[in-house]
Order: sequence, then C-alpha cells, then structure tokens
Amino acid sequence: MSKGVLVDLTKCIGCGSCTVACKMYNENKWIEERQPTSGIEATLADENWTVIKTVKAEKEGKAVWRYVKEQCLHCIDPACASACFAKAFQKTPEGPVVYYPDLCVGCRYCMVACPFSVPKYEWEKSLPYVTKCMMCSSRVQEGQSPACVSVCPTNALTFGDRETLLEQAHTTLANDDNYVQHVYGEKEVGGTEWLYISDIPFKALGFKTDLTEKPLPSYTKDFMTYTPIAGATWAVILGGIAMFTHRKDKVAKEESQPNNTLASHDKNENQEERRS
Repeated sequence: MSKGVLVDLTKCIGCGSCTVACKMYNENKWIEERQPTSGIEATLADENWTVIKTVKAEKEGKAVWRYVKEQCLHCIDPACASACFAKAFQKTPEGPVVYYPDLCVGCRYCMVACPFSVPKYEWEKSLPYVTKCMMCSSRVQEGQSPACVSVCPTNALTFGDRETLLEQAHTTLANDDNYVQHVYGEKEVGGTEWLYISDIPFKALGFKTDLTEKPLPSYTKDFMTYTPIAGATWAVILGGIAMFTHRKDKVAKEESQPNNTLASHDKNENQEERRS
C-alpha cells in the first residue's frame, strides 16, 4: 500500500518549519531574495522543493489569511514519468515519484507534462538538472515520514497509508461542517499521494480545480499501444515502395541495353566503311 500525506490547511500557522527541514535534508541553498520559501511571493523553484504560500481569502464576508504548503503531489499515475523517455522519473511502490539525474537528458518534457507545474530547471547552472520534491523517498522506504512532516508543530501534516488518510479526511469532513466537502488529491488526475482538506474553497487558495479525474497518461496510452503496429505497417509500405522503384529502374536499364549494343555496332560498321 502506497504512503501519502494529509495536509489540513486549517491547522497550518505558516511557521515555515517544513521548508527549513526540506532545505536541510536535501542540502538545498537558501536564495530568499530571488526564491522566497514563505509569504505571498513564495514559489517552487530549483532550490525550493516546498514552500508555504500566504494567501488572502474571504470567509463569511470577512478577509482571512491561509497558509498553503506546496510541493510535488506525487501522482498515482504521474504524467512526468510517462513523458520521460529516459526513465529519469519513476514511480516507486511506496508512493514517491523519484527523479534520477544520471538518466536525465535535459529534454524537459516532464515540465510540460506536469499538470501542477512542479518540476523546475536549474537554468543558472552550466550542467543543469530538473529538480522537485521526492517526498524523502529513502525515509519513506524505511517507514519514516518525510522530513517536512516530522517537524510540523501543529500536526497540519499527517503521514501514513493513503487509504487510511482518505478515511481520516472524510471522517473529519463528515464531523465538521466548517470544512469544504472535498478532499483535494483524491481524484484529481487519477489521484495523488498528497491530500488536502480546507475550510476555504480550493480555487480561492490557488489550487487548480479544472483538472480531469482521469490519469493524464491514459490519454496517450491507447495511442502508444498502436505505435509499434503503425511503425511496422509504414516499414512494410516504404519497403514495398523501395522494392518497386528498384525493380522499375532495373527493368528500364535492362530494356535500354539492346539499343545501346545495336547503336555501338552500327557505329563500329560506319567507322570501318570510312577506313576502306
């Protein structure tokens, strides 16, 4: 059973402990002036694998502030892995979608394929790679929670089996009308390992809410199934055309040989008559 994380946005106080733990565990640089990890301008970047974005919203006619943790959502059927022909992105049985830089060719198809715009590129480096949260996969494999979850002081982040977290989330929604009756990540693009519950509509918090419930790779899976057949068919067709063209040229060459021989014979006779 895959692991996941349930994020309760009503409990997040925006302390930023999770961002610090992420930086320390992954040894990422602090570039706050250009890549802030918290606040209104916080955004995922090559050195920011998770951020806490401050969002102003409205609830019951009053302005309220909410703190939204952003990172890779680790799709159950990840589009990034499907788009990566080099297999640099791979989905692990435990849940995390892991990136292997040694396999990356720098095509950046993953950045185009991701519906959440998560993968980032190291544009300023001479030998750049793609970067993103890997959910501390080595910790998860050992049964430990990701670094960010382990330091949350308000229990806004809960680590566990995804199915168990879903049950917990729905129980919370059923017992408290204060929450929006939706678990974000349960069905979006086929489901994600990271799940969210909130008292503010997700669209108002900047979440993408126009996503399909169908896994994105499934849109191309059927087409790709027929790709080898189409390739073989075209190979046969092109091979037939090549054989026909070759045969046509050969016949034309053979038909022209008698005429060439006769013309050469007549030329030789004329030369002999002139000599005599």
